[in-house]
Order: sequence, then structure tokens, then C-alpha cells
Amino acid sequence: MSLRHALAVIATGAALWAGAAVGDGDPAVAARAASAQLEQAALDLQAAEGARDRVHALTETVRAFEAGLAAMRDGLRRAATREATLSHRLQAREGEIAQLMGVLLTIETSPPPVRMLHPQGPLGSARSGMILAEVTPALNARAERLRHDLDEVQTLRLLQQSAAQTLEQGLAGVQEARSALSQAIADRTDLPRRFTEDPVRTAILISSTETLDGFASGLSQIAAGGEIADSQADIAALKGRIPLPVQGVVLHRAGEADAAGVTRAGMVVAARPRALVTSPTSATIRYRGPLLDLGNVIILEPQPDTLFILSGLAEVYGEAGQVIAAGAPVGLMGGAVPEIGAILSLSGDGTGTERSETLYIEVRQGGSPVDPATWFRTDKDG
Repeated sequence: MSLRHALAVIATGAALWAGAAVGDGDPAVAARAASAQLEQAALDLQAAEGARDRVHALTETVRAFEAGLAAMRDGLRRAATREATLSHRLQAREGEIAQLMGVLLTIETSPPPVRMLHPQGPLGSARSGMILAEVTPALNARAERLRHDLDEVQTLRLLQQSAAQTLEQGLAGVQEARSALSQAIADRTDLPRRFTEDPVRTAILISSTETLDGFASGLSQIAAGGEIADSQADIAALKGRIPLPVQGVVLHRAGEADAAGVTRAGMVVAARPRALVTSPTSATIRYRGPLLDLGNVIILEPQPDTLFILSGLAEVYGEAGQVIAAGAPVGLMGGAVPEIGAILSLSGDGTGTERSETLYIEVRQGGSPVDPATWFRTDKDG
């Protein structure tokens, strides 16, 4: 291969590699940050045992675990995608890399006098030297990008191999935190109450109603003695800014038909299995338990004549009549948490299929349903 041909090959290769930017964000950094988040959640779990308000501390710990696990899923998904992209790119350029190495080897092994001579004499030699001087920086940049890609592939593969232990510890930690939270709620006796539920009256109301409308309108009948203390609560200033009760995404808005063609007055939020559900505002628990065909339901009264109805929970916390703070846990979503292998296999799946559980949210004012989107902030993925 002549020196001119070698320089032409180098120039062409450099042009092909110029501008090859690294993908947006760093999935390895994201996954490491998620791992650190899970480690911090584990420390928070230990600290929660001695906290003065264990329910609050454990609620924040469960949230931290859930956020860390979600971030780890996302980080692993991005890492798998990035690793596949880099591997494909490197594989596709194996021939080009081999040709480059051959050019470099040819130049390096040529005797010095031959490298200095050129068929067109000194002027040709000078021009060739100028071309080589211009190509060298691009060639160095190309080699540096190649080294960076190889290092990144190795880092991402090691990261995915070590993720199983981190995920296992995170899943065990969140399960322990959920169990501790359930026990702490059961042990709590210091919440204020607006009324005491009468189980007999509640059972009669449930058996005599066939719709959510009928049950909601008869809620005043379930208090012992029929007396419910007045409330001066007012959340009007929060309208449109209230966070969703669960980390998830809106699957169907009020009035939108689902896959079966059914429309509802409330919204449906897709959430991950066993996700924590919290009270979006301070509120009175008006009812909790199974209801009609809605599964487990909790009905919250954030202010007079306004009800937040949440259904689809596997577990519900608290007692009717209790007044709870904003962010207080009210239950857990159902479903089974995927095994480690299943989570790792989802690392390349960005379809959102891991949000297999649905929470139905209905808002009623003055006895009639209103669009929950007028109260809740629905523009963010939780």
C-alpha cells in the first residue's frame, strides 16, 4: 500500500467517525445513583426504628425504596440499551478498524528513507506531510472514541452483572419497611377522630345500596349515634396541584373509554405492584374496606362536601373517623413483586408493562362526581 493510499484511507475513516457523539445522559451514572439511593433507604429503615413518629419515618422510607427501585429499573434499561448500541457499532466497524490498523502498521514499519521519498519529489513529500499532520488529530480523536466505547461497554456489562445483588437487597428492604409500616399503623392510637364507626349501620348501608352514588350519599348514617363532628378544613387553594396518591401514570382520564369500552367518572392510574398509596391531603377517613365490585376502597373527606374515593387497593390502613395528615399511608396496591430475574429481563423494556396495578380515583362534590383532573396534578410520571 502506497503512502498516498494509506493517507486517503485514514482521512476517509476519520471523516466517518467525526461527530459521533455519546448518547444523551450516562446510564452507568444513573444506575450507580439509584444504587446509592437504595443504600440510603436501607439506612433510613434502620433509623426509623427509633424515630418518634415511626409511621411518618417508615412512610418516607418506603417511598425512598420505591423511588430507588424505579430509578434502578430505569438505569438498567438505559444501560442495556446503551451497551447494545455500542456493541452493534463496534461490531459493524470491525472491518474499518482492521483496515486502520493495517494502515498504521504499514506506516510504522516503512523504513525512514522510504517515508521521506515521494514520486513527485520534495514538493510531493511536503504535501504528504501536511496531509498527515492534518489527519493525525482526527485519527487520535477516533482512537480515543474507540477506547472510550470499549471501556463503556465493559463498565455497563459489569454494572448489569452486579445489579442482581443491589436489587435483591432493595426488594428485601422495601418488603421489611412495608411490614414495619403496617405494624406501626396498627399500633397507632394518637390520631384525632371526628366520629366512631358503627359496624351494624355500615353493614346495613352496604347491603342496601347497589351503586357508589347510593353508598356515598348514605355515609352520614355509619357513625355511632349518627353524629359526625363539624370540619372547617378547606383545600380550595390546592385545587389542581394535589399530588396523585400513588407513584404512577394516568392510564385513563375521566370519561375516557378503557379497553373494554367502559367509561367512568374518575381516572385510572397505573402503578407498580405493592406500591404505597398515601392520602393526597389531610382528610377524614369516612370509610375503608371492601365495597360493591370495587375491591378494597378508602373514602377520604378533605373538606366538607368533598370526597376522594380510591379503589383497587389490596390492603387499606386506618379506621373510619380518623383524621390523617397529608402523605399519611392509606394502603398498598396489589400484585406480586417480580423476581430478580424478571426485573433484570425488563431492563431493555421501556413499554411500562411493569405498572400492572390500577388505582381508580373518583372525586365527588355536592354528591356528584367531578373530573379529578381539576383537583390532581396529572402531568408528571410518578
